[in-house]
Amino acid sequence: MTIRVFLADDHPLTRAGLRDYIAKEKDLELVGEASDGLEAWKIIEREKPDVALLDIRMPGENGVSLARRIKGSSLPVVPVMLTSFDAQQYVMASLRAGARGYILKTVTPEELSRAIRVVARGGLYLDGEVARSIEDGDSAFETLSAREREVLLHAARGLSSKEIAGVLIISERTVQTHLASIYDKLGARNKTEAMLLALKYGIVALEELIE
Repeated sequence: MTIRVFLADDHPLTRAGLRDYIAKEKDLELVGEASDGLEAWKIIEREKPDVALLDIRMPGENGVSLARRIKGSSLPVVPVMLTSFDAQQYVMASLRAGARGYILKTVTPEELSRAIRVVARGGLYLDGEVARSIEDGDSAFETLSAREREVLLHAARGLSSKEIAGVLIISERTVQTHLASIYDKLGARNKTEAMLLALKYGIVALEELIE
């Protein structure tokens, strides 16, 4: 399956480099690009890419706002932040806005491809440097059970409650009960925020998340 990718970045050299790289990948297709947020939204609406790579700071509309707009629409588009900023407030704001990936521009081409493929199949992807900075956070939390940890990992990889139930051989209702408990223990509002907090508190490692 070919993954249709859109790119929004206000730096021409960044766009040119990514354009050339994506063109070399057989399963990736660049369907559009933009240099500002307002133009980006128009193209996203028209082309409906599978994955939208968004810079955070752009003229017109920033990447976090764009991710939020995509989340609020009915478009089947997965936002991924591709940026130079690794501060936790940017990461949290992006994921809360609906981004399923957060990648620094220092990423290798191979890791970028991996990130695109992971989020395209429903998973969550964090740049290694970003994940490590999050993992250095406070560890004061109520520990998840082994089963809750399993459920959270499968959810972060993109599995639905029904699919998790099939893998773990439990009922879908039990999965939903575990998720509710996970959110309560971590103080999270959704699967993405729960996964980010689990990384922060050292409950899971990045390597487990992107297996």
